Amino acid sequence: MTSKIISVKTVVAIGIGAALLFVLMRFVAVPSGVPNTNLNLGIAILALFAGIFGPLAGLLIGFIGHTLVDLTFGFGVWWSWVIADAIFGLLIGLFWKLYKIEEGEFGLKNCIIFNLIQIAANAIAWIGIAPALDILIHQEPADKVFLQGLVAAGLNATVVLILGSLLALGYSKTRTKAGSLKVE
Repeated sequence: MTSKIISVKTVVAIGIGAALLFVLMRFVAVPSGVPNTNLNLGIAILALFAGIFGPLAGLLIGFIGHTLVDLTFGFGVWWSWVIADAIFGLLIGLFWKLYKIEEGEFGLKNCIIFNLIQIAANAIAWIGIAPALDILIHQEPADKVFLQGLVAAGLNATVVLILGSLLALGYSKTRTKAGSLKVE
């Protein structure tokens, strides 16, 4: 008997999620006014996929998607931000069962939980981890990286709050209405 560590559905979701994250971060990112910090719609995709498929999917989508972005910019991989994206996806995914997105039960209570967790995950990833790694790996000035992290966390939290919540609600309701799940 073989045990599955990860399902085919999750592997496909990781591929699609990483591709969407890459496209949105690479080609749709809007500069924020703070150097190297953008409004990224892809972060809502990362949060959504992590909320549906769990921590491993969130970790891999964040890691693969952001690595592809950095590689295509041609300045090398900025590991501090790649790791922050991966950690953000992991943290969102750790609580995936609470959101009930896949079950078609994502309502107001679940949305509040989802957003409280994503705000905390944003703070951990971009105010804590990314600046600390920027200082350690790249010897960047602390004031610069903490400003970038603070702006990134605020922008990301806002994007997930609005777009991520709408996508989660839409996906969850579609699952119920499409007959994929029984409504009692």
